[in-house]
Amino acid sequence: MWQSFSKNSKIIIIALFALIAIILFSLFRDSSESINKKRAIEIIENQTIQKASVAEPYVYIYTEDNIYKVAKEAIDIEVLFDKTLVEYQDEGTDVIDILLLLVMISFTLYIISMIKENRDRQESLFEEHREEANASISQQNILPQLSRVNFSDVAGIEDVKEELEEIIDFMKNPNKYRSFDIRLPKGVLLVGPPGVGKTLIAKAVAGEADVPFFYQSASSFVQIYVGMGAKRVSELFNRAKQMAPSIIFIDELDAVGKSRGGMNNDERESTLNQLLTEMDGFEESSGVMVIAATNKIEVLDEALLRAGRFDRRVHISLPDFKERVSILKLYLKEKNSTVDIEAIAKMTIGFNSAALATLVNEAALYALRKEKTSIDTSDIEAVKEKVLLGKHKIQTFSVEEQKIQALYQSAKAVTATWLEIDYEKIGLVSSSFIPHHNEILSKTVLENELKVLLAGRMITQEVYGELFTNAKSDIHKAKLLSQQIIEEFAMSDEYFSTHAQVENLLQDASSEVKSLLSKLRVVVEDVRVYLLKNESITPIETKRILDKIF
Repeated sequence: MWQSFSKNSKIIIIALFALIAIILFSLFRDSSESINKKRAIEIIENQTIQKASVAEPYVYIYTEDNIYKVAKEAIDIEVLFDKTLVEYQDEGTDVIDILLLLVMISFTLYIISMIKENRDRQESLFEEHREEANASISQQNILPQLSRVNFSDVAGIEDVKEELEEIIDFMKNPNKYRSFDIRLPKGVLLVGPPGVGKTLIAKAVAGEADVPFFYQSASSFVQIYVGMGAKRVSELFNRAKQMAPSIIFIDELDAVGKSRGGMNNDERESTLNQLLTEMDGFEESSGVMVIAATNKIEVLDEALLRAGRFDRRVHISLPDFKERVSILKLYLKEKNSTVDIEAIAKMTIGFNSAALATLVNEAALYALRKEKTSIDTSDIEAVKEKVLLGKHKIQTFSVEEQKIQALYQSAKAVTATWLEIDYEKIGLVSSSFIPHHNEILSKTVLENELKVLLAGRMITQEVYGELFTNAKSDIHKAKLLSQQIIEEFAMSDEYFSTHAQVENLLQDASSEVKSLLSKLRVVVEDVRVYLLKNESITPIETKRILDKIF
């Protein structure tokens, strides 16, 4: 039976027996009666003493009938006892101490064996899972897709198509460009809010170029095991090079490409380093194009954005009125419908292409439940609130809110154009200003940017006599910019800044932009009308309106 117990069980049983023995021994070991000095002297003088045993901190007095103990310091042993009767016990040989030591050793051995066994088990499991993860890397998501999506399947991105046409032509006809020693950009970064079709655009590029398409979500690179993400990146690029010309699409790049340092973990950083190495390592002539998508370009590591990696950036904004019309036409093309597309486009300000697809699909389901043979405008109106308040929470505006927002954005467009602040497009729901990259900027330029951020607040307050919440984002940016001008760039008379200087800068900029807008009020109104009709305006169109009046 003893042989059937495991090693750990035997150690536990021995330790328990030792502990029980200590308890029993301690209970029966000391049966002596404790006495004081006076009582001890009486016993020594009146009774026959057989022996006296000294064991710190007591002296044990043995008589024929009993055993007594008295504090050693209370009596003088040499005076009261015959030397032949006194014996001294060695402190190190106490039985209980020995047993306690044995128990401690037993438990220590048990704990050490348990830790070692647990560590060995974890290492075994770790290696097993690591090997499984390693073996699966070459199998998971490394197979290319042949995209059947073309630009004809993507509506509302005409300006984006123009930027990508060059890349498609390069992949189709590389020799034409090589003869002029033109290099293919290594990477294209698609920047825009969720749902605007970044993945679909990448598939369309692959479909138009008729090349293999490798899709990978950046979050899938970040593994539990250190080094696995980097290996996955390496395998992906190797596979793409074997299939060149090809396209690698990395979705949600910010999941792995966040700025290094801070709270980043080692695995994410090693994965990012491998991605940077791979993008540096392949030649422009390799035929591999990396397309990545993000909606948080501000958090990306600077190394990803430098020249030679993502050389081209394509900003994709929410669709304006004309773009929504073309998107709705595309989604309704294969469906029986009598929908007033322009009316639906008017009522869906703030919808992205994914939300419009959901809207059309929900309308079709609604019409089917009502046993209709085609979709009409009432079906879309019936499900609009469901899409707005359901999983697609979309910012949209009432008619009155559209007027307020159009005035707000028109003031920004006019101010930016007048002060020569670069922007791509200003719409009812978004503004696309050209970001600065390692430029030397003057105080005048920064103050002009500050005025653009304050322009919307100034004009709406002037016209409506009210302040509105739509200024929240711009006011936040204006505060940060004014702090940078005063505190970070020290663009003031004093090197050490104060809060008052920041506030004065904001107030001065507000006064100046208010004065400017009063002179350009007619232009602002014309741009407002244009925005209400078209929902977005470019610098060229704003300048045309300005030139017509001035």
